[in-house]
Amino acid sequence: MVPAISTVRRETITAPNSYHIVAGPYLRDILEQPSALAATSAGLKSAGALSNVVRRLERGDLKRVVLTGMGSSYYALYPLYLQLTSHGYATVLVETSELVHYLPSLFDSQTVIIAVSQSGRSAEIVRLIDANGRRASIIAVTNTDDSPLALGADAVFLTRAGQEFSVSCKTYVTALMVLSQLGTLLVDADLEHTQVELAQAAPAVAAYLTEWRTHTLQLAGFLEGVRSLFLVGRGVSLGAVGTGALILKESVHCHAEGMSSAAFRHGPIEMLGEGTFVMVFAGDETTRKLNTNLLADIRRKGGRADIIGVDHDVPSLKIPGTAESVRPIVEILPIQMISLALAAQTGSEPGRFNLGSKVTATE
Repeated sequence: MVPAISTVRRETITAPNSYHIVAGPYLRDILEQPSALAATSAGLKSAGALSNVVRRLERGDLKRVVLTGMGSSYYALYPLYLQLTSHGYATVLVETSELVHYLPSLFDSQTVIIAVSQSGRSAEIVRLIDANGRRASIIAVTNTDDSPLALGADAVFLTRAGQEFSVSCKTYVTALMVLSQLGTLLVDADLEHTQVELAQAAPAVAAYLTEWRTHTLQLAGFLEGVRSLFLVGRGVSLGAVGTGALILKESVHCHAEGMSSAAFRHGPIEMLGEGTFVMVFAGDETTRKLNTNLLADIRRKGGRADIIGVDHDVPSLKIPGTAESVRPIVEILPIQMISLALAAQTGSEPGRFNLGSKVTATE
């Protein structure tokens, strides 16, 4: 069971080492992730929800699958992109704004669009519904059942994250869960097996978050003096890499960049210095050795870096061991703790927007 925080809107927890954790709605959202995942898992759809789309893909009536979203919704699609492409589908991953303005040729009867939007009513999504005009089939993944996206889609897969205050956390992990299920349906894989695997997510996340205070304070000391973060990884970890950098900018206004481990070697490695920290995602066996080699090279060059993975001996950077389908969900947890840690260094409240809003209404 994840320990609850006070129901008051703002609470300051002072630690012996002088760091101050300011608890607010963003922290509550983080701690509610296990219950959101459990609710979403219980509501996952059966194979019948996409039977028509699957038949059309198998017959060749549909020529391509377009995956689209903005922000964390876009990054959450990366594991599905790899899965569908590996299965042989012609798959396009593109931000919704770019799709609407520069790729209108993809709106046709031979396209199925999988659109992810937590609110289902951001400016780009509304434009997408209008631009499509019912030409391409749309599969919606959203947290809002009465949104323009849900109402304009041919099939709707709901996340059950509940209301979220600001920075994507509950909605991100539940979207990953739904997209994993969706991928299984589209490639006609073992649905029951996937559901059993996804049921691991809620308890795994709960187990990690049980020690959220310890993780936060440990990382606050660990990242002392850091002014710039790079998050790097490969494969499905690129979802957490992109989302992690985004939430650090949103939640604590810290400069953070997400990119592939290979891309970091092509220029950004010159940024190494005392104020820069590189967080490497260990990832799966395919490229884990390449990622650990990068970590060793950074340290050899005098840079500050560490790794997120199942084998780490530091609890805050050790993710729970789970099925591969669940790893994208648990990989984001240490980055959420880093956002709390950076806020604790200054005693500020994380996750409170100053210039933007939860739903982007202007493109």
